Amino acid sequence: MEEQQIPPAIESKEKRPTLLTLLCILTFIGSGLNAFSNLMVFLFYDTSMKFAAEMMKSFKINGMEQFLDARPIYFAVTALINVLAIAGATLMWQLRKAGFHMYTVSQILVILAPMYFFRLPSPDLLSVLLSGIFIVLYSTTLKKMS
Repeated sequence: MEEQQIPPAIESKEKRPTLLTLLCILTFIGSGLNAFSNLMVFLFYDTSMKFAAEMMKSFKINGMEQFLDARPIYFAVTALINVLAIAGATLMWQLRKAGFHMYTVSQILVILAPMYFFRLPSPDLLSVLLSGIFIVLYSTTLKKMS
């Protein structure tokens, strides 16, 4: 009886680094929730503003005045920016460098959008810090991407 030959092992694809997997999952969650919530506020703008105004009467929430001043287009644009972040993370999940650049652009836009729409003199420090940390951490995995 002849023995069957086993074909040579097919080279396995590059394994995604654990850090990249974690960052992508956090991006999917954070940007996904932001995209969804901004889309809902855009679609149900009047109801959202009434609810926010009622909440402001009951609780002192920092930034609520800014939220109430926002026009519907702000929420649509912010939802799209978050979709761009998700698209970038999806490409990085697939180990494609283009996703890093897409994600980085989305984070710059996340920082600049409130400055543009609300005529703010400077960016929100927490947004800059969080976006910066994610960009730096993502950049450490670039050598694994093609």
